[in-house]
Amino acid sequence: MSYGVKVHVWGDYALFSRPELKVERCTYDIITPSAARGLLESVYWHPGLRWHIDKIYVCKPIRFTSVRRNEVKRKASAHNVFSVMNGAKKEISISSRKEIVQRAALILKDVDYVIEAHFDVTEQANQTDNAGKFKDIILRRLRKGACYHQPYFGCREFPANFELFEDDEVVTAYSGEQKDLGLMLYDMDYTNKEQIQPMFFRAILEDGILNLENCEVLR
Repeated sequence: MSYGVKVHVWGDYALFSRPELKVERCTYDIITPSAARGLLESVYWHPGLRWHIDKIYVCKPIRFTSVRRNEVKRKASAHNVFSVMNGAKKEISISSRKEIVQRAALILKDVDYVIEAHFDVTEQANQTDNAGKFKDIILRRLRKGACYHQPYFGCREFPANFELFEDDEVVTAYSGEQKDLGLMLYDMDYTNKEQIQPMFFRAILEDGILNLENCEVLR
């Protein structure tokens, strides 16, 4: 048995990077299903619970802006860190002065969504876990604003506000319209841990609603 919930999330900026554009980041038009799932997992994650995103409601018009940010060209090497721990003499720090690079990014501004999702209880739940217990914890955390770590919209510098959505009807920004957003990342397939595969789907907004319940997933 699955249990559903609606969560209102909003923020000043968002960046849901398109994987085909790697150097200078360009965002999708709206939050991706995998980002929405990650946001809910930051509020409540448990090995005996699996989140599924059903619908995403776009409550404010899609607006873009561009920014330039200072980044570094590489990241610290985990192999070098382990080598140093074992006594090797290797460089593990990154000099931001030498490695700094300025890159542009096309991001979203003034984002506002309602995420409709449900969860299933998995085989990793123990004997004291049940769906009713999980739902009570989730509702309590959403009403209190509690989370395991601060939810964010794609990048950690773009924090997300969240609350339980308890109204009967969701008002969207595109009522009576249809918008084809093209191919969008759905999630990552971790069935084969040695070869993780991305999954995509055709994203179409109907009345400002992205319906994911019966969408065709492409691998």
